Amino acid sequence: MSLGAKVAANLPYLRRYARALSGSQSTGDAFVRATLEAILADSELKESLAEGGRVPLYRAFSKLWSSAFLQVADGDDMVGDHETAAQERLSVITPLNRQALLLTTLEDFSIPQAAEIMDLTEGEVEALVQEAVSEIDRESATSVLIIEDEPLISMQLEDLVRSLGHDICGTAATRTQAQAVIAESMPGLVLADIQLADGSSGLDAVDDILSIGSVPVIFITAYPERLLTGDRPEPTYLVTKPFQESTVRAAISQALFFGSSRPLP
Repeated sequence: MSLGAKVAANLPYLRRYARALSGSQSTGDAFVRATLEAILADSELKESLAEGGRVPLYRAFSKLWSSAFLQVADGDDMVGDHETAAQERLSVITPLNRQALLLTTLEDFSIPQAAEIMDLTEGEVEALVQEAVSEIDRESATSVLIIEDEPLISMQLEDLVRSLGHDICGTAATRTQAQAVIAESMPGLVLADIQLADGSSGLDAVDDILSIGSVPVIFITAYPERLLTGDRPEPTYLVTKPFQESTVRAAISQALFFGSSRPLP
């Protein structure tokens, strides 16, 4: 496989990570582009990517992010509600804590791999993850709507949500059922699959909800590539099936941490 093909295979996931880290599709993509430009200009970096794949790619991104994040965030005059909320809350949880948490949960790197990416010791990464979890868990409880047509997965998500101290305002296997739930009670968070029981779309169900109010959404799907096309505003929180519960827990904490809602710019 060529270097270009290797990078392209990992690019949707690096973009997902960049969005979750920054709270902004536009800012995240800007850092990814800058990373790709750095790769093209550095022969040693290209060689490491050819040999090591995903870890050196994220390491290159991390070096750029660590050196430039505060300047870019502070200088961005075109921010929406989501980005404003993100920047406010990033003053509470440090970028290093957030990086460590996302790398080891959303991106499923091991502690040793995350340590290599961040240029830290394994002990330092473990401590950062614990600090991040503690800070995010201070968020207040909310009600959750689960849009999922597989009963076992729906039950698993219900148990997980309740274990985090949140309530379930309803479950839905179709778009129509989701509409019925929100007619009775508006959720504070939505977990949604994109393919539902009757052939309806979880994307449409989420659009119905967002047309009424501002709610953070986490998509949990076996088809993440359908949402990572670059053709439309993409979800910040995207978990791939089969999922690890720790990944969903992290995504829930992140979504509530941002207090988000509206589609990203």
